[in-house]
This record gives sequence, C-alpha cells and structure tokens, in this order.
Amino acid sequence: MSLHDELTAAQRCLDDLVRTVGRLEQQVGHGLDIRRVRTDADHLRESLALLREAAPAGATARPDLVTIPDAPYDASLWTDSDDEGLGSTRSRGRRTP
Repeated sequence: MSLHDELTAAQRCLDDLVRTVGRLEQQVGHGLDIRRVRTDADHLRESLALLREAAPAGATARPDLVTIPDAPYDASLWTDSDDEGLGSTRSRGRRTP
C-alpha cells in the first residue's frame, strides 16, 4: 500500500472519529471531558494534514521488494568461509554438545 493510500485510510478513520465524537457530545453534553476529546481529534486532524503536506509525491509506505533469483549461488562466494556451525555432520562418530 502506498503512503498516499495509508494517509487516505488514516483520514477516513479520523473523519469517523470526529463524527463519533460529535454524536457523543450530543449524548453527554458539552462538558470538559468531551471538549478535551474534541480538541485532541482536531489536533490529530491538523497533524495528519501536516504529514500529508510533508509526504513526498509517489512515496511508498514500505521499500520496494527485492527479487531473489531461484538460480543457485556461485560456489566460489563461499571459498573463504569456515565450516563453523556444521557440527557433527562433517565427521562421523562425533556428537554435538
């Protein structure tokens, strides 16, 4: 999912939150608690707008996937490596600790 898609989804969720806060305000009145929730929702709306403005056009939410070929690796890549980690599979009669 692209960054634009993620921001759009967040905006939809935030719009739902603002509508829900409005319905709650009608049910519980205009007390301090609901005003704090409304203010927090407004701050989230402002922050999301700033994030949307700062986001580069065409940016993705995650890096592009890297394709790993099915062809076997070149054996010469491993010539300088030790046989560490192979344990008892390299010599018969030995047991791993």
